[in-house]
Amino acid sequence: MPFDAANLLPILPEIVVAITASLVLMVDLYLKDEHKGFNHTLAIIGLLVAIGFTGAVGGGAQELFFDGNVVRDAMSDLLKGAVLIISIFAFVYAQPWLKDRGLLLGEYYALGLFAVLGMLVMIDANSFLTLYLGLELLALCFYALVAFDRDSPTGSEAAMKYFVLGALGSGMLLYGVSMIYGATGSIEFGPVAQAIAEQGTKDKVLIFGIAFLVIGIGFKFGAVPFHMWVPDVYEGAPTPVALFLSSAPKIAAFALAVRLLVDAMGGLQADWQGMLAILAVLSMGLGNLVAIAQTNIKRMMAYSAISHVGFIFLGLLAGSSQGYAAAMFYAIVYALTAAGAFGIMTILSRKGFDVENLEDLRGLNDRDGWYAAMMAIMMFSAAGVPPTVGFMAKLLVLEAVVRIDMVWLALVAVFFSIIGAFYYLRVVKLMYFDRPTTDAPILSSGGVRAVMSVNGLTILFLGLFPAALLSLCQGAFA
Repeated sequence: MPFDAANLLPILPEIVVAITASLVLMVDLYLKDEHKGFNHTLAIIGLLVAIGFTGAVGGGAQELFFDGNVVRDAMSDLLKGAVLIISIFAFVYAQPWLKDRGLLLGEYYALGLFAVLGMLVMIDANSFLTLYLGLELLALCFYALVAFDRDSPTGSEAAMKYFVLGALGSGMLLYGVSMIYGATGSIEFGPVAQAIAEQGTKDKVLIFGIAFLVIGIGFKFGAVPFHMWVPDVYEGAPTPVALFLSSAPKIAAFALAVRLLVDAMGGLQADWQGMLAILAVLSMGLGNLVAIAQTNIKRMMAYSAISHVGFIFLGLLAGSSQGYAAAMFYAIVYALTAAGAFGIMTILSRKGFDVENLEDLRGLNDRDGWYAAMMAIMMFSAAGVPPTVGFMAKLLVLEAVVRIDMVWLALVAVFFSIIGAFYYLRVVKLMYFDRPTTDAPILSSGGVRAVMSVNGLTILFLGLFPAALLSLCQGAFA
């Protein structure tokens, strides 16, 4: 089949990110140590250009490219834009931390950009093959990034755990894909959905395939009981890597779940709905309860992430366009909140000292009132306190679950959310009502402060005026 250059138009953002990552690799060879900051500038410019192209080639009806392996639709447009914006935040927050420790290397930006490329490929996927390629590109980059600080034994240990359990999760997913391919004879989502509509659940291989797919999705999200890697990786990874890992990949994991369960397996919703309900309840329960006992703030945020995954699953299992839109809204909002919370930790760290424990945030309001206010907004949003956007995100998901008459599930979610509010508000109490443990100055550039301000105020603005983002999410599933 002749190559059609028109196929390249919808993947222009991916092409830009790939070219930028390759440029960083090449340019870094010729940069002296004092000019390594140019990698940062190059990476940010590449991501900004990619955002521009995402807007330029987006819009309009769904289109398939590359023999049906790549799709461009309203969902991919929105999710790609969100991933690129949050990746810019992650790079901006990381730069002072890396520079302080002599780790401002081209490898960090090259691996980070290739990870972003993996996320974009996952979001665009319309076949199991494309999806798996994006997933592995993302995972391989993060295995290396978690061990990026070679002098950190905990980082190396975390990377090994992540690698072993990540490989196990990928294997499960691949095994499920092979079963579905065997039962339907296709790796493209459209023909798979058609085959399922025709034969239903007569083929038991399909049911086994779905079980393994859900296990694979659970691993990638870090849902209970496949969460073993999450706390150790968040704690062991360098803070900027934990920031990156906790934010944008959650949006890509949401795309993975929608492409597999909704686009390909929508006809078997009754079978995967129960599995997701169990994972959601376990994740919300264990995540919130264990987070209370944590004194390490990175581990607390890891268990917090596990509990938020439960909420995303609630929206997905609703099986309605309203539920999918609510889950998408939640995933984007959570990624924005996690980026801000870890961003504050990165900003407060300095050479020889990392913000690891809750005690390190004592009296932050006395040291820098604005950063304390930004962190408070992040915590209130994560707890679901109005007028932050976290409240609206939780409300939309609960409404979608109530609409399908699963009121008990909504009540369970509310119960665990109330428990979860305790450990978020504990952080606010430490910042505003305790005395500082150090009087060391907080060193941050005007650019970092400006980006953090945008991050925090966006969470406040979206809480007061959620209609714009919500209508985009609803449009993706209209």
